[in-house]
Amino acid sequence: MSTRRNILKGAAAAGALGTFGAGYAETLKKLAKGKWSGEVPKAALTGNSLTPEYVIDPDTGDLAMNPDIAMSYTMCIGCTTMCGVRVKVDKAQNKVLRVTGNPYSPMSTDPFIPYDSSVKDSFLAMAQTGKGEGLTNRSTACGRGNAVLQQVDNPRRVLKPLKRVGPRGSGKWQTISFEQLVEEVVEGGDLFGEGPVAGLREIRDLDTPIKAGAPEFGPRANGLVVMNCVDDGRDNLLLRWLKQSYGSTNFVRHGAYCGGAYRSGSGAMFGDVKGMPHAKPDFLEAEFVMFVGTAPGNAGNPFKRVGNLIAKARSDGKLDYVVVDPVLNNAQNGPSGERSRWVPIKPGTDGALAMAIIGWMFDHDRINHAYLAQPGAAAAEAAGEVNWTNATHLVIVEEGHPRYGRFLRGSDIGLAVEGDAYSDADPFLIASAAGPVPAGAEAAPLFFDGMVETAKGPVAVKTSLTLLREAAASRTLAEYSEACGIPVATIEGLASELTSHGRKAAVNSHGGMMSGSGFYNTYALMMINTLIGNLNWKGGTMIAGGWFPDNKGPAYDLAEFPGMVTPKGLPIGRNVPYEKTSEFKAKKEAGKAYPADGPWYPQAPGLATEWISSMVNHYPYGAEALIFRNTNPVYGVPGISHVVDKLKDPKVVPLIISIDPFINESSAISDYIVPDSVMYETWGFTKPWGGVATKATTARWPVIEPKMEKNAEGQRVGLETFLIGTAKQMGLPGFGDQAIPDADGTLHPLNRAEDWYLRGAANVAMIGKTPVPEATDEDLALSNVARIRADLEAVLKPEEWRRAATIYAKGGRYENIERSYQGDKATYAFGAAMQVWNEGLGSFRRATTGKRMSGAPIWFEAEFADGSKVADHYPAADWPVKVMSFKSPLQNSYSVGAKALLRIVASNPVVVGRALAEAHGIANGDMVRLTTPGGSLESVAVVRDGIAPDTVAIEHGYGHKGFGAQDITIDDDVWPADPRLASGVLLNDMGMVDPTRAMTGVWVDPVSGTAVRQGLPARIERI
Repeated sequence: MSTRRNILKGAAAAGALGTFGAGYAETLKKLAKGKWSGEVPKAALTGNSLTPEYVIDPDTGDLAMNPDIAMSYTMCIGCTTMCGVRVKVDKAQNKVLRVTGNPYSPMSTDPFIPYDSSVKDSFLAMAQTGKGEGLTNRSTACGRGNAVLQQVDNPRRVLKPLKRVGPRGSGKWQTISFEQLVEEVVEGGDLFGEGPVAGLREIRDLDTPIKAGAPEFGPRANGLVVMNCVDDGRDNLLLRWLKQSYGSTNFVRHGAYCGGAYRSGSGAMFGDVKGMPHAKPDFLEAEFVMFVGTAPGNAGNPFKRVGNLIAKARSDGKLDYVVVDPVLNNAQNGPSGERSRWVPIKPGTDGALAMAIIGWMFDHDRINHAYLAQPGAAAAEAAGEVNWTNATHLVIVEEGHPRYGRFLRGSDIGLAVEGDAYSDADPFLIASAAGPVPAGAEAAPLFFDGMVETAKGPVAVKTSLTLLREAAASRTLAEYSEACGIPVATIEGLASELTSHGRKAAVNSHGGMMSGSGFYNTYALMMINTLIGNLNWKGGTMIAGGWFPDNKGPAYDLAEFPGMVTPKGLPIGRNVPYEKTSEFKAKKEAGKAYPADGPWYPQAPGLATEWISSMVNHYPYGAEALIFRNTNPVYGVPGISHVVDKLKDPKVVPLIISIDPFINESSAISDYIVPDSVMYETWGFTKPWGGVATKATTARWPVIEPKMEKNAEGQRVGLETFLIGTAKQMGLPGFGDQAIPDADGTLHPLNRAEDWYLRGAANVAMIGKTPVPEATDEDLALSNVARIRADLEAVLKPEEWRRAATIYAKGGRYENIERSYQGDKATYAFGAAMQVWNEGLGSFRRATTGKRMSGAPIWFEAEFADGSKVADHYPAADWPVKVMSFKSPLQNSYSVGAKALLRIVASNPVVVGRALAEAHGIANGDMVRLTTPGGSLESVAVVRDGIAPDTVAIEHGYGHKGFGAQDITIDDDVWPADPRLASGVLLNDMGMVDPTRAMTGVWVDPVSGTAVRQGLPARIERI
């Protein structure tokens, strides 16, 4: 019976996999091997493993290295987690053979080994040489991390500078020298026979306004804009070049079309929407976690570490958890039993669930009164709390009051203030029997709703917690249930469970918040943690412990330098108050300040979602030169296809440069491509994501010789050589022979990458009371840091280089795990106030409507820029389906070139729930057409359970038109398209523009300005 059941399961799996296309033929053949299938496997399967990198004598403990193999600790950049790893390098072939984890790194190992362990000891630890150690220090890398190393040898890598031939986007290029590249992009000229193009030298005008009559936008130099991906540890040098040397303010990363809604909504809770701090659950000590819009071990950085900790916690600890998501994935599985559950939810409605839970907490008095009642740091300390909230602070709610939505301060009621009004010296006020009084060292009333006397008359005020309670009570539990699709009983059960574990329960979220309601959805979810009072507590939530920074340390100052400039002006992405603009002033004088000509987002960080629209529309101003740095917004921004074709016109942005190892969808429309390093050829320093309780800095260095061609000075061409070369061509400060100050003020050169990163390593090594120990010759040999010893000695001082070498020998600097807690509290606690009411949010007006937003979490139904409901434009009767994306732990948008991953999953079908499929006559393997107001696609349908009703899900990472998916011609040599790289579909191709915007722009969350890919209105049909 058991055998037959397994056969049936295998047959079903084969049938489903068969719908993925011919790319699975060989995979299915291998899966089907076995006696029951009629094919008997070979008797012996041994002898196929790689030659061991080292051998340990079990009797003596002696370690013998394989002389043909190098073992090095470095960093993986197969995703944005950037784990510490150990790579196995074939010296003769200059090739990384395998990737495993770094046992020193908390991103890869739990528990991670003490940092003072020698490199030899780390090898011994991973080999389990101690009695009874088992797998204690075994450190692993994920499947993607082991596969993406293939990108180093990808035949489609760009290894020489390229210049376009013919129109932008035509796919035709010619190779040029690095020196020609620098000359042309700096000096400009008639570069393409299309007329004069201003070079970087001409654009760097620090005096002439970029927009006449609008000095707030700064000088013409802001016409150089840089779109980046993630900070992979190289951004400090890029920012030095762009901002402090060149003088442009315009730099943005990819967060606005990745997980920015979560980070911004979390930032509102933490009081820093620009820095976007966030916390993660303490997985090993938590008793209950509710994951919303993320899946532990599947997505939501750092997914490998989280997956490891979750597996350990649910098997050895007390952890139960629930995943609330429209798609059931591998976060919930059979072996977990009742300790993990899945709750389906309508895409984009997470805020309705959160507000329902918050309302239940108020109704059942399940909030942490003792924590919430502390009105300041002094009161919190007296009460034994680690931080505090503004729950008790009084908020002005008088309609028409000039300070509506802001906190009542001492100066408002006539108190003498030692400092400016509304500065830190001006106290927040709380309620008392005698009227409003300054917050002191004792608990304060949580609820107040009434009039208070001020210096200018009576004013209506409420406490922050009163406003939150009212927001939650604005709808009934049944109404919230109807909005999110989760039964009332389930909501009540979740609320009860979350409030039954003291501070050892938590809510976690991430990229699934990228909906039209994403900002408030996240703010509401994170508010549950605050009402529980779990931040900084063992078993609750914690921020990251911090890091050992490379840019400003005791050895060298990489942050400042003689002659540096301060960039001026408002950024092109409009993530600043509209009220600071000349447009606002002119319209106000004309009698109607609102609406603005386009949306502005003062409660948001950099907005890559808006940059292309800004450049195309020249609103608020245009760009003269655009640099894509290892980023791909043309692929990544939903709906941008409706805008991006205009970038192919040189009149819109005259100069586009890409710094990238590949020709992706964005670099394909560039004028020049600068080749760059990949994975294990490159330098960098990064800090971990939230939840790592100790200080940690992960270091990356070229463990293999980079493949890019060399310039005339013998340096490999890449990001660093481009920045240094163009800076020296223009004579920018901060580069050249006198560029980097040391602790004594002596200036050192910045002429090559090693000048920068090795000095950064010295800072990482020497910061703090106790510098890291000096690397021994054995450490250098075993880690192969001996490969860069000559550079270390040439760049650094005698007392520095061996300590810097330790950073590379151990793959970074990691504080010991014992520093995680002090008793039941996090060692590196977040000490500022949690924002039950965010006055920056609650006091600003939307530029496109003039209406105010709520400063407390609310259930916010998706709206367009003009304030109209998306559902009114695209009613469910016409668009009954909601489309969403999800991620796998194997594939992302830039790993598609790793053939090993395509052998595992060759494509991404459209995933349709069983009931929805039956209603439309769709069977497993049918071709379907999926249509949104933004576009349509055709694909194979995979019908399965585990999908929320009326929902279609599409895995992210496929549907490429770049990365080798189209023909490319370089010097008359055609690189033919590889159909495997074009396989599958991309949800972003169906992304929507906002129909209410006069100037074309994609649909974004109206507060955070982040992309919408969760909950697109759609319809589906069988074809």
